[in-house]
Amino acid sequence: MKLAAIDIGTNSIHMIVVKVLQKRNFEIIDREKEMVKLGAGVFSTNRLSDRAFDVGLDTIHRCVQLADKLGVDDILTAATSAIREAQNGEAFLNEVVRRTKITPRMISGKEEARLIFLAVRNAIALEDRNALVFDIGGGSTEAVVGNRDAIAFGTSIKLGVQRLLDMFDDQGPIGEEARGVLEAHIRFLAKQPLKRAKQIGFSQVIGTSGTIRTLGEATYTLKHKQSLRSVNAEVIKVKDLQALTDRLVDLKPDKRAEVSGISDKRTDAIHLGGILLVQLLQMADVKELTLSDASLREGMILDYLERHSQDVADFPIQADLRHRKAAQLVHKYDANWDSNCHIAGLALTLFDQTQQLHHYGDFERDVLEYAALLHDIGQYLSFRGYHKNSRYILERANPRGFTDEEMLLIGHVIRYHRKAHPKTKHKKFKRLSETHQRVVWVLAGLLRVAVGLDRTQNQLVETVSCQVSDQTLDITLSGTGSLELELWAAQDNCDVLAKALDRTVSIQIAV
Repeated sequence: MKLAAIDIGTNSIHMIVVKVLQKRNFEIIDREKEMVKLGAGVFSTNRLSDRAFDVGLDTIHRCVQLADKLGVDDILTAATSAIREAQNGEAFLNEVVRRTKITPRMISGKEEARLIFLAVRNAIALEDRNALVFDIGGGSTEAVVGNRDAIAFGTSIKLGVQRLLDMFDDQGPIGEEARGVLEAHIRFLAKQPLKRAKQIGFSQVIGTSGTIRTLGEATYTLKHKQSLRSVNAEVIKVKDLQALTDRLVDLKPDKRAEVSGISDKRTDAIHLGGILLVQLLQMADVKELTLSDASLREGMILDYLERHSQDVADFPIQADLRHRKAAQLVHKYDANWDSNCHIAGLALTLFDQTQQLHHYGDFERDVLEYAALLHDIGQYLSFRGYHKNSRYILERANPRGFTDEEMLLIGHVIRYHRKAHPKTKHKKFKRLSETHQRVVWVLAGLLRVAVGLDRTQNQLVETVSCQVSDQTLDITLSGTGSLELELWAAQDNCDVLAKALDRTVSIQIAV
């Protein structure tokens, strides 16, 4: 099995291609890296620059082409802080999908921290001792405390070299006063995370990422007058790192490149990374830093293998082709299969009990079921607009076993299961026949209510009973625990169904 992992970082876009050997063992067979600096200016303008947008797309496209030529089975992609915070970040990811047919995952800072720790834990023997891991990126610093068995604490701090560079807007030497302001800013933002980490306790601090590895290698070379063959598990002294940082701070960018171990592509902000790292280590009250060459990319691979190796045995095997394809898509895009099955069951119950109003049969019932099973796979791309993303993914996945008409309607029902009502001013909806438009109204209305009935994703609503009159549709719920959130969510989403069935819809909990 071959896998590719693409890290769309604030500083660099980096891909590794691996050959899987065992559950936690793989061999890196190829790499591709480009210092795109997507985050340049993002933290002051809130937008990816046109240059970064275009270069980023070209780089990712090149990575995907290489991965395809190497015959990978799957391509994993994660976008971090620059994409999270840029107003046009989602537009960038949508363009990635359009050009490459892969679906990038915009991960949270907390998830980024978790994946980084998985990689470090797999590269350095932690045993049962807690370690504090730092990863300094372009837009954020991830801090995680954990051991070989579990993560005790993980967070993302809005401190990164590109973010700090945007604050200063000057790549040159930093004066004493400006450095004092910067250090105070770092201590302010890192105070609570470091306090929490120290409360939990750790016996070792590990640093990873390009910035930390560059500083670590340069520190080692400056101290020992020779370069490292392998960064992983090497240790540097904080006092030696501080000496390097003091030197970098006083130099102009072109002179920083003359320091052994500092590449010319990092000279604009490496001094800021040094100040940040020294402050973090001083706040952690440690005198040494262990270096690691593991990173987010390796964490993505390990997470994939962990999830898939478990799911091979535990994920329900579907005998029916269409259910099997739906299950594979739900699994691939990290949706909740149990919750979606429950929602599908509720939707079908509502469909059956309102059949005297809509008069639909097995064809429409199947469309509703698969729309319910697949309604939220677009969250893998982003939560914002995930109903549209879900349809987008389905249009490109084109799972076997479904007719074009079924896929067309399933996509539209998913598109309108939340947010805007179906409208003829929407171009794709307008192109549907009047018959299909009414199907979408009814099925999307039913799905909206069903999704609301599992608002907490705990499958609390066990039964649904519908009573139909000339003017009303009364829906009664029963189940376990408090159903107030489910009731509120369903009531808040019953307007489309009310219009489609020409009835006033009321929902209540059985007494």
